[in-house]
Amino acid sequence: MKAIKLVVFDMAGTTVLDQHEVEKCFKQAALKNGLNSSDERILALQGYAKLWVFRTLWTEQLGENNPLTEELAQKSFQDFKSILENHYRTEPVLPTEGCLETFEFLHKQGIYIALTTGFYREVADIILSKLGWGQSLNRDYKNINNKSGIHLSVTPDEVGGKGRPAPDMIEYAMRQLGITDKQHVINIGDTPVDLQFGINAGVAYALGVCNGTHTREQLAKHANDGLLNDISDLIDFIQHD
Repeated sequence: MKAIKLVVFDMAGTTVLDQHEVEKCFKQAALKNGLNSSDERILALQGYAKLWVFRTLWTEQLGENNPLTEELAQKSFQDFKSILENHYRTEPVLPTEGCLETFEFLHKQGIYIALTTGFYREVADIILSKLGWGQSLNRDYKNINNKSGIHLSVTPDEVGGKGRPAPDMIEYAMRQLGITDKQHVINIGDTPVDLQFGINAGVAYALGVCNGTHTREQLAKHANDGLLNDISDLIDFIQHD
C-alpha cells in the first residue's frame, strides 16, 4: 500500500447525505425553463459543474450552435441556484453513513482531508456551515491544523471554473496542502465522473462509494481502483490493501 497523505472526497452523495435532492432541484429548474431531459440523463451528469450540464442538455435539446442555448443555460442555472440554495438553507444537512468515523481515522493517521464538489462556492459554504465543517477554515477555505472536520474545501470557483472530470481541483488541493506526489493521494466519490476525475488526475486510487447517487452496478461499468459499500470501508482499504 502506498503511503497515503491526502484523501480527496466528493461532497453530495459521498460525505454529505444526498437522497437525490440535487437531481430533484435540477429537474425543477429544467422544467421551469422547458428543458425536457430524462431523470436518467440528469443522473448520468451528476458531479459535473452544473452550468456546464445545463449547456450540455440545452445543446442536446436544441441542437449544436443554437443561438438560444447560452441564454437558456444561464437562466436555468440561475433558477437552479435559487432552488438549491433554498433547499440547503431550509432542510437538514447530514453526513453520510461512516463519514465522521472515517474523518476521525484519517485525522489519527495524519492524513489530510479535502472536499471537492461540482457546486459553486456559495452552496458549498452553506453545506459546510450546517455540518460545522467550515467555521475554522480561512479565506482560502483551508486549515491544515484542523484536528477534526476537513483541511480544505475546493469548488470549481477556485480553479477558474474547471470542474470534473478535469483534474484541476485535485491538483489545486495538492498544492494547497503541500503534497507533491500523486501516488500519495486517493480520490473518492459516488458518481462516474468522480471516478474519471481521479483517473484523469493520476492519483494512486480512484475509488467509488456505492451508497450515494449511483449503485455498484452503475459504477462498475466505469474504470476504477475499487468500489466501497460506504466511505467507512476506506479505513480497511488504507490499513490492509
